[in-house]
Amino acid sequence: MLQTFIDDIGLVVGSSDDQHEITKRVAQRLSALLAGGFRLPPEFVRPSPDRHVTYRLYVAPDDRWCLASVVWNVGQRTPVHGHETWGVVGIYAGAEREIRYLKPVAAVGRALTPAGEHVWERGQVTVCCTTDDDVHAVAAVGKEPTVGIHVYGGNIGTVNRPSYDPATGAVQWFVSGWDATAA
Repeated sequence: MLQTFIDDIGLVVGSSDDQHEITKRVAQRLSALLAGGFRLPPEFVRPSPDRHVTYRLYVAPDDRWCLASVVWNVGQRTPVHGHETWGVVGIYAGAEREIRYLKPVAAVGRALTPAGEHVWERGQVTVCCTTDDDVHAVAAVGKEPTVGIHVYGGNIGTVNRPSYDPATGAVQWFVSGWDATAA
C-alpha cells in the first residue's frame, strides 16, 4: 500500500510544476491512503518525551519531494515556522491544533498577523503550506500523541526554513533534519 502511494505521488509531482495543482492531487491521494486502513510500523509512531519528531518514510532520489511521519506527544507544540515549499498533512492518529499566520512580506519588527486556527482530527487532510501561504504552529491536543503523515515538495529534513517570533516577526533560520527511529 505504501509503495503504491509513493509511486503515485511520484507521478503527480512529475506531472506538474503548479504547487496548487500538486497539493490538491496529493491531498486526494493522502485521504484515500488514510481511509484505506494504511498502518504505519510502530517505530514511526513513537513520540519523544522532549519534542516532536520527524521520521523519514521516503525521499525522492532527486529530493523533489518527501514523505514523513511527524509525531507529537500530548501537549507538545512547534514554534511558529514556515516550510519554504508546498506540503500536505493527513492526521493518522490523535488531533492537531494548527494556528496560521499571514506570511510576512518583509517588515521585521511587526507582530505576525493571525489568520485563524483549526483542529485536524484522525483521517482529515489539509494543505499545510504553499510558498505563498506558509506560516503556522501546530500542537498535539487531546489525550493521545498526534501522528501526521506529511508530504512535502523537497527534502524537508534539509530545507533551510524560517522560525518566527510571533510578537516581533523576528526570524531565525533552521534546518530540522531527520530523527532516527528507535526500533
